[in-house]
Amino acid sequence: MPDSHTTRRIACLQPSATVILDAIGELDRVVACTRYCADAVPEAGDGPRIILADSWTADAAEIVAAKPDLVIASVPYQEKAVIEILKAGTRFLGLAPKTLADIYMDIATIAGAVGAADRGEIVIAAMQGEIAEVQRRTAASARPRVWCEEWGKPLIASQEWVAELVHSAGGEFMGTAGRQASYEDVARFDPEVVIAAWCGAGDRVPLEKIVTQRGWGQTAAATSGRIFCIRDEFLNTPSPTLLQGLSALAFAIHPEIFPGTKGIRRITDVSAFHR
Repeated sequence: MPDSHTTRRIACLQPSATVILDAIGELDRVVACTRYCADAVPEAGDGPRIILADSWTADAAEIVAAKPDLVIASVPYQEKAVIEILKAGTRFLGLAPKTLADIYMDIATIAGAVGAADRGEIVIAAMQGEIAEVQRRTAASARPRVWCEEWGKPLIASQEWVAELVHSAGGEFMGTAGRQASYEDVARFDPEVVIAAWCGAGDRVPLEKIVTQRGWGQTAAATSGRIFCIRDEFLNTPSPTLLQGLSALAFAIHPEIFPGTKGIRRITDVSAFHR
């Protein structure tokens, strides 16, 4: 049984926190969440929960009205809203993970806040075990050059935790994680695999268009047709959802080892690149 210090009512402004609470079996504690949380965990949109905006646009009064004893958000968030939340006597947890180690710490922190530390450790161990197994299976394989992006305009490389997953999946991550790059930079990398996972785009990245518009038609990835879109939430939600992203990355990078999986789409029209 939770003691008197255990969090009971949570307002989640960050999808990853909602996924974590669901993974440790504590989704019932969420009294308010964003529509993006409900996209990541459909059950979060059920019942009497208040559906909020996001970390940047959420209305502080609406959050406070849900009477949470903990608000979880991630950067960026409104400082003004945070001040109002704290004035109301509500605790605030701001997440800003960069690496897989940070994500494990976030899971442990959230699990501890709801009195489920043991279940948090189980979730962390499961993630670490699956990542280690994929890394073991690719250890003896060649490491293709991989360009992986989280946004297209401006062009931004995926976050550091994605770079770690690319390495575990047997690839060499090109560029600097989380930083802007130019089309020319990527062309010089001559990636053998290109992966687009745009924030908020789901699986709707126009693969053929980005290759032709960026002048990447002669890259190794384009000439072999190894250009993919991975669902946004599979790589950009720092939570156990990343295991689905890892599965998609492993298939894209080493299809000879890993079978097809959900949440990944491959370019279909490569004829324009060979004219």
